Amino acid sequence: MANKLLHTPDGVRDIYGVECTRKAAIQNRILEIFHLYGYQDIETPTFEFFDIFNESRGSVKAKEMFKFFDRDNHTLVLRPDETPAIARCVTKYFTEEDMPLRLCYLERTFINNTSYQGRLKEAAQTGVELIGDDSSDADAEILAMVIRALKAAGLTEFQVELGEVDFFRGLLEEAGMDEEMEEKNYFGVEELVMEQPIPQELKDAFLKLPELFGSLEEIQAAREFTKNPRALRAIDRLEEVNRILEYYDLSEYVSYDLGMLSQYQYYTGIIFKAYTYGTGDYIVNGGRYDKLLVQFGKDAPAVGFGISVDDLMLALSRQKIDTPVRVVNTMILFEPESREQAIQLAKHFRDTSMPVQLQLKKADKTLEAYKAYAGRTTITNLLYLDEKGFSVKIVNLNLDRMDEIPLSEYLK
Repeated sequence: MANKLLHTPDGVRDIYGVECTRKAAIQNRILEIFHLYGYQDIETPTFEFFDIFNESRGSVKAKEMFKFFDRDNHTLVLRPDETPAIARCVTKYFTEEDMPLRLCYLERTFINNTSYQGRLKEAAQTGVELIGDDSSDADAEILAMVIRALKAAGLTEFQVELGEVDFFRGLLEEAGMDEEMEEKNYFGVEELVMEQPIPQELKDAFLKLPELFGSLEEIQAAREFTKNPRALRAIDRLEEVNRILEYYDLSEYVSYDLGMLSQYQYYTGIIFKAYTYGTGDYIVNGGRYDKLLVQFGKDAPAVGFGISVDDLMLALSRQKIDTPVRVVNTMILFEPESREQAIQLAKHFRDTSMPVQLQLKKADKTLEAYKAYAGRTTITNLLYLDEKGFSVKIVNLNLDRMDEIPLSEYLK
């Protein structure tokens, strides 16, 4: 039973030491980019009412949520998706605001996926939401932030794939088919399309969807496959976003995919994912969702994205991209008689922004024991004050040497 208590459930894990410090550093770098673009922090509750995220809103499937009940028998869920939570929050506190809101977050999401998928069930996510702006400029700003954030995290090789859901929906509209077809895979679409009494040219457009990716020029060629106004407007939008991204000098990071679909059905315009090598899945997911907030009572357009911090860290590790972090590498070890001097020495270092550990030496522990302990941590320098406290014995664990200097030399 004792051993069982030491294990975590499937889909969650402990993070500690330097890895945890690196994760915090990466998150801070990303948040700094968000703040540079004028976005303000927001936090939403870890659990909310089930209806905030139900499938009718286009969020996570009910079977993939962690559900429980409060004492009043309300169904609650651990937050599976940050976007509906922010939509609810914005509607509550900014109902009358008719100017854009720029919000950023660092939260955890909880999705009860199967263990066979190999994904974490509790995941760290950071991202932004731009509420109240339906322009191509807003789309481009969001994409620019994705690119800047990934570069700030340390990635050098990545690609943002950009699509527009209205292209596919325009084809469905022209064919007189239900938009629920989006939930099917391409093989399901092909089979159903071939059975429909629609022009062969339209059938060919559906069948070519998996091939409509690459450069902007290749996407522009899709105009030949349809005359549907909705689908053509989708291509126009991508062209306009591309022109704006060129002003940011970031268009090289973006490729296009008109066949892109998403598990989130609330997207209404641009949709995108960012990929890098070293992880089997996308590390960024986002898009425009102009019809989500109105479900909560505020009719406002919106666009945003989320970065999977855990997948990003995995990619950085596998690409051997180091994230320099500041860790404590000095311990001040002191005898009880030299406590005052040790505290003064620690204060001296900390006042100059140097982190140190202050450790009372136990009578039953030898100096060699503390050296061995330091070797199991990030400590490389051990400063020892004996009973007299007049001098400091400096033990450099990397060089396996010891020096001694007067304490007064340190405190000058």
